Amino acid sequence: MQGNKETPEQKRERLKQQELKSNPMGNMNDTFNRVNSGAPDVGSLGWKATGVIILVIIIGFIIASLIIN
Repeated sequence: MQGNKETPEQKRERLKQQELKSNPMGNMNDTFNRVNSGAPDVGSLGWKATGVIILVIIIGFIIASLIIN
């Protein structure tokens, strides 16, 4: 006899729905504060993607300085 075992996906969805019921604004305040901090949000990027972004910025500055001079 199998019990009502929840899969991890079902548990995540249930917790998400409970959070939305108890806090309808969700994480709006956290998002608002993160946007206003001025710091880029690279937490979701891997180290390779972050390195590529930094490299592109550095190369952009070098090219811009060559064009200006």
